[in-house]
Amino acid sequence: MAYGTSVPQAQVAIDNLVEAARSAYPDVEVRLAYSSGIIRNKIAQKQGLHIDSPMTALAKMKGEQFTNVAVQPTHITAGAEFHDLAAGVEAFGNTPGVPGFSRLALGAPLLLHNDDYSEMAGILKRAYGEYTDDGGAVVLMGHGTHHGGNGAYRQLQLVLESHTRRFVVGTVKGFPGMAEVKERLHHIGAELVTLVPFMVVAGDHAMNDMACRENPQSWLNTLNAAGYRTTAIVKGLGELEEVPHLMLKHLHEAALRAFE
Repeated sequence: MAYGTSVPQAQVAIDNLVEAARSAYPDVEVRLAYSSGIIRNKIAQKQGLHIDSPMTALAKMKGEQFTNVAVQPTHITAGAEFHDLAAGVEAFGNTPGVPGFSRLALGAPLLLHNDDYSEMAGILKRAYGEYTDDGGAVVLMGHGTHHGGNGAYRQLQLVLESHTRRFVVGTVKGFPGMAEVKERLHHIGAELVTLVPFMVVAGDHAMNDMACRENPQSWLNTLNAAGYRTTAIVKGLGELEEVPHLMLKHLHEAALRAFE
């Protein structure tokens, strides 16, 4: 289950995760669902492609007499989106008078357990550590949430600092925001800044809020105006080689509950 993207070139990140699941479970049906109705409608109108919502996908699988199902989100944190999905899955499996699946299990987001943060920090350092040389810093732009799960971004920052002080975590719609990003960049004495989306998919937020030169409020232009020499890498986490393995760890945990 993904939030979804209507940006064709960003779809590769989601495709990588789906293919990782198919490779790990070659004898199990693997289906993709998008939680965003706006995204699903855009894709249907522009690409003629229909992708189910998570609840529609589950209803179809029930109608096709599937009995054991693992639902694996591609969320990074256990924020509002994840908890909405969890509530839907729970309701689907426990509707009075409606037979449910024999087993229905929900997997965890990428960052939940302490070792998830350590693994993610290592992945990020190996992927982008070279951009911290010679006075450089890497700014990771996450989505953020007003849900309590937003604390995951602060925890990731603390774990990253045990590897290097030159990674800075910020969010578009949560805390820390741009003010905190600037403060940390000043504190570490950064001169060169490389922006990287801390999102599974490098879609609209990455292209417009982060890297767009035509948008005066983009993070790229904001940091340039603050005196930093700033560039951007528009690449989703799902495009990194190691991230699917982190997702699979949680899928394996869900599969044990659903299939064994």
